[in-house]
Order: sequence, then structure tokens, then C-alpha cells
Amino acid sequence: MKIKKIGDVDKFFKVIDNCRGKVELLTDEGDRLNLKSRLAQYVSLANIFSDGTISEIEVVADEPEDQDKLTKFFEQEP
Repeated sequence: MKIKKIGDVDKFFKVIDNCRGKVELLTDEGDRLNLKSRLAQYVSLANIFSDGTISEIEVVADEPEDQDKLTKFFEQEP
């Protein structure tokens, strides 16, 4: 799932915390960051928002129900 905007970052990470399987952020360099890890969350936030914008990121969930949770979250984002 490609993302261009995250309005409520705290709520985004709460959705990820409630996912059963692995949720990863794919970087432009091809790295995969485990977003269920607090350290990876902080690192990804620092990189994503370093200039105040998100060009585009990709988030991948292993479990279909987790993908549904993320899709629902982004459909409700302003």
C-alpha cells in the first residue's frame, strides 16, 4: 500500500500495534523496516518527516486482516 499522507501518526502506530502479523515500511533503498518495533517507528518517523513532507512510502502487511485495518485507517484519514 503506497501512502502519501499520515494525518494522525499516533493513531497510525496504534493500528500497527493492533496488527497480528508483520507490518513493514519499504524504503527507497529497498530496506524493510519492521513497524511493530518502537525503534524502527522512531527511525522511520525521523526519515519520513525530516523535511516536513512525505513524498511517498509503501507499507506492507503480511496478514490480509492487517492490510484491511490499514486500508480502513487510510480511508478515514482527512
